[in-house]
Amino acid sequence: MRTLAVTCLLALGALVQSFPSAAQERPLPEPVSFYDAVRLNIVRAQREQNRYAYKERRTDLHTNPFGRIGTGGTRVLDVVPAPDGLTAMRRLIERDNMPISDSAPERINLPQRREGGGPRSVEDVTQTLRFTIARREVVSGHAVIVITFTPRPNARPTTRQGRLARNFTGNIWVNEAAQEVERVEATAVEDVSFGFGFVARVRKGATVSAERKPVEGGVWMPTSLRFIGEGRAMLFRKLDVNYATDWFDYRLVGATR
Repeated sequence: MRTLAVTCLLALGALVQSFPSAAQERPLPEPVSFYDAVRLNIVRAQREQNRYAYKERRTDLHTNPFGRIGTGGTRVLDVVPAPDGLTAMRRLIERDNMPISDSAPERINLPQRREGGGPRSVEDVTQTLRFTIARREVVSGHAVIVITFTPRPNARPTTRQGRLARNFTGNIWVNEAAQEVERVEATAVEDVSFGFGFVARVRKGATVSAERKPVEGGVWMPTSLRFIGEGRAMLFRKLDVNYATDWFDYRLVGATR
């Protein structure tokens, strides 16, 4: 789920699109320089992400006595990166709004990304989706550029990100002044399979949304992810998902790398 949102953000860096000729109150940004600035900001955020501690609130997945898999209950985790920038200590601090003070921390590996944001995946998603600059909007008092995306009919993706992206259509909102992606919303236009359909199959119409906001140090980081859908898990169990993850309380703790 998170892969889709990240993939859409990464794809912006490789786009070469034409703006529509419809009259605007003021001209839309020049496409090449605008996308290049957005790409650089995304790369910067990926490079800096392992310098931040944060809290994560996530929805638990569960199975009820009737074999129905769904979502319910929440956990809050505190994640603090280690000085090596490769691992972090993660500790459970809250479950279902009740504080937990005696949980043992666990060491986890932090995501590592290649410089440039993973060019193979970026190129694959760019070839899989068709992007169009739709319009300018005003959101919370500031201008955003709205980009729509749809699957290309004859696309043949070769990466996980590309194969996932080809099932979705949606919109991307880019803060025009900051040249940062603020929000992504996507809807599945086909059933989405995980683990070749043996693990889960989510039906057409499932929705995904993700948001980013500036944090300490001026870097934009993901702040929320939502996934809502129905389907089947393990071939026969009904799957009802209303999954939410929020990232908050970002604290800059690592040294510049």
